[in-house]
Amino acid sequence: MSFTQEATMKNCLLVFRNKKLNVFDGAQNLIKSFAEGGYWFDRISYVAYDSNEEIASALKESCSAYENIVIFCPETMADAVKNFLSKLSGVPFGDFGRLTSGKNDVFILYSEGKNRLFVSDIVAALDKKYEAKSYKTIIKTVGAPAELVNSALKEAKNICGEMEFNVSDVYGDCSIEIIYPQNTPKVSFDEAYRAALTKLNEYVYALEDITLEAQLYRLLKLRRMKLSVAESFTGGGITHRLVSVSGMSEVLFEGLNTYSNEAKMQRLGVKEMTLVQYGAVSEQTAYEMAEGLLNTGNCDVSIATTGIAGPKSDNTQKPVGLCYIAVGSEEKISVFKYNLKGRRQDITETAINLAMFLAYKTLK
Repeated sequence: MSFTQEATMKNCLLVFRNKKLNVFDGAQNLIKSFAEGGYWFDRISYVAYDSNEEIASALKESCSAYENIVIFCPETMADAVKNFLSKLSGVPFGDFGRLTSGKNDVFILYSEGKNRLFVSDIVAALDKKYEAKSYKTIIKTVGAPAELVNSALKEAKNICGEMEFNVSDVYGDCSIEIIYPQNTPKVSFDEAYRAALTKLNEYVYALEDITLEAQLYRLLKLRRMKLSVAESFTGGGITHRLVSVSGMSEVLFEGLNTYSNEAKMQRLGVKEMTLVQYGAVSEQTAYEMAEGLLNTGNCDVSIATTGIAGPKSDNTQKPVGLCYIAVGSEEKISVFKYNLKGRRQDITETAINLAMFLAYKTLK
């Protein structure tokens, strides 16, 4: 007898893992990949693979309640899982790790990545099964508050109920994937998309899947401008990100890691009195750092960063996370103050994204 008779919900993910290792990266990437394809899991279960009884129970329960089951397990477990499910359903697995029985489909993916079956294959199979095809568009932002993103997407969803969202935020650089069926009314989609963009407009840097550093490079090249960077607490991170883009040598003049006060004075012309009176972490110092780069005459745009990344504050008692980012051009130099939260890496990586975004906004 098929195990499909009671299936009432669509998608389930079973992750068989070593309970002694708190490693979830593979499963999280898998969940993200399915979301990008327009499919979400109604249930996600992590099952210890040293318990045969728990595994059997999870397989039976999932196959009786869900139409589609994705199993993520070590390759060494695959044969045992396949044999169990084949006996349960009376249907063998195919060569590529798929079992189809009535309404049910079971797919096996190996956690080591040695698959003949891929997420794209499963998405294609589900598209065919439901005679559905999803389209995807993207909005990329920096620094948008989570509550604003949620509000924008809620408003869009109210206008166009067919929309689904896959949101990924990495140190303030937020990718919002909007996934919708091919039969979504264009008027409804356009209105919802415009509503989301209007709310997020101040923070948007791209409407395509492009990195922040690549978008900044593209704009610098378009404007035929040269950029110089002076970093203190970000420790060369901005320059490192920039030079990862092919062709960056066309638009990047230099990147200086002026970590000490002496370097700020000698390399950038920051005044000693500024450092004494206001400190290295100050609006005035950030301004003079950006100004020093522009005064060389070798760049059209400058970025300067100074701040306290932690884990402890400096002897000025200024708080961890306080930072100043200056962006300068021929017209003016603007300094932006932030009080960032989190660990040292959180603070520096967020500041790196903010600095590149502010430069992009200045050029745009």
